[in-house]
Amino acid sequence: MPNLKRIIAQAVKEIIQFRRDTLSVKLAFILPVFALIMYGFATRLEAKNIPIAIFNYDNSKLSRDFIDSIFATADFIPSSYNGDNVIMPLAENLAKASIVILPDFSRKILSNNTANIEILIDGSDINNARIIKNSFFALTNLFLIQEKLPHSISLITPVSRIWFNPGRKEALFIVPGAIAVVTWIFPALLASFALVREKEQGTILLLYASSIKASELILGKILAYFIIGYLEFLLVILLAIFLFKLVIVGNIVTFILNSVFFILTGVSFGTLVGTRVNNQMATLQVVGPVGFLGSMLLSGFIYPIHNIIYPISLLSYLVPARYFIEALRNFFLRGDALDSHLYITTFLISQGLLLIFLAVNNLKSMQLNK
Repeated sequence: MPNLKRIIAQAVKEIIQFRRDTLSVKLAFILPVFALIMYGFATRLEAKNIPIAIFNYDNSKLSRDFIDSIFATADFIPSSYNGDNVIMPLAENLAKASIVILPDFSRKILSNNTANIEILIDGSDINNARIIKNSFFALTNLFLIQEKLPHSISLITPVSRIWFNPGRKEALFIVPGAIAVVTWIFPALLASFALVREKEQGTILLLYASSIKASELILGKILAYFIIGYLEFLLVILLAIFLFKLVIVGNIVTFILNSVFFILTGVSFGTLVGTRVNNQMATLQVVGPVGFLGSMLLSGFIYPIHNIIYPISLLSYLVPARYFIEALRNFFLRGDALDSHLYITTFLISQGLLLIFLAVNNLKSMQLNK
């Protein structure tokens, strides 16, 4: 059995060494804050201020009012294009759509006839194209109602309501995902660097020659960088609540359990990488692609998991951030009961223990080979 006093002594030694390394301290507490701010303010999934080119060949008061209603929202802004070619704004990337109002627009509407409007949409970004199309049809119907003009009456009128996030604040969706990515990557890097630094400086040989066991060494390092990682996590959470106005709606006990074991998986992964590689550059090459790309692309942070092509989608089940992002969104958006997401806690505990087991075994084999 590992000796608890040796584990704590190893953890204290690691924390003292960490405090003396100003680069590691900056990596631990400045970069996560910077990354959260960048993710929170720079990542936007809902398009706003889309440039639209308008070609008004009717030039009546009704058509001008219609144009004003288009630009009255935050969705569209006028394009800088001033020519007569409806294709050129799209070709020169000056607009994402060209709207052509035909000469008989107002006459047909006032005589209760259908007035066609031509819309040319740039389809290079299919999500943008879908937003432009849906928004334009919605604005058209709204304009007809506001102007008390004839419009088709549907026998079925759906009334929708946005639940959990009625204000459609993107930060409530983006920031929880950013917290998971940031607080998994940086503790993993710190833990990995700590072990690799021992190899580069040769001090790992002294540990091999000492009476400390592989399990005590690994657990000591994991304990130290878990404490540092959790301090990072608390800093990022408080900053997110202050900057992005996140409100706690979920179960605090569930959240604390999930956060503890999530940070543990990150630190354990970093320690495992540290037992396999021999320099800090190799650490970046492993933790970067595996941790960062996995947390970004396979976790549901930005892209829905069900949109990932099979069999790559199977890899998402191995990504801890996938589960913790759901826990964060439950905590800040949807709310949850204590036992409603126990599978998240179960997975994080299982993966953390597996990573610790692999790291200890790797270090044992290294000791035997020396």
